[in-house]
Amino acid sequence: MRVAIINGPNLNLLGIREPGMYGGRSWEQFEQELKTRFPDITLIFAQSNVEGELINLLHHYGLPGSDQVKGIILNAGGYSHTSVAIADAVAALPVPVISVHISNIYKREPERHLELIAKSARGGIYGMGLRGYELALRWIIEEP
Repeated sequence: MRVAIINGPNLNLLGIREPGMYGGRSWEQFEQELKTRFPDITLIFAQSNVEGELINLLHHYGLPGSDQVKGIILNAGGYSHTSVAIADAVAALPVPVISVHISNIYKREPERHLELIAKSARGGIYGMGLRGYELALRWIIEEP
């Protein structure tokens, strides 16, 4: 089984950016933890700060005839609140997409309360820290 985890802007700064909100672990450390916890799952990790690259990754891993996976975990970062194009890409995919945010976007600034991706995502996990990725992964694994 293969699952893609796609991160958007600034998530390459985990461990550096606002550790009080996002924690002190780097993304690379967390990747290793997930690989250790889920040795039988092929995890594909991708990150981009560029909107179009995120759309290309969604198409690549989510569409039939491509490198399709069982599910996608997407943290589109700030693009979650602004990108109609990413929301449209998620809506076009036949594979389930779980939206994850490390912080609780509904306890933050009002402009973060609208998540354009939510309408087309299978579900969302907010404010559970990095554990949200694990919860989303467990759901994808167990989904028939």
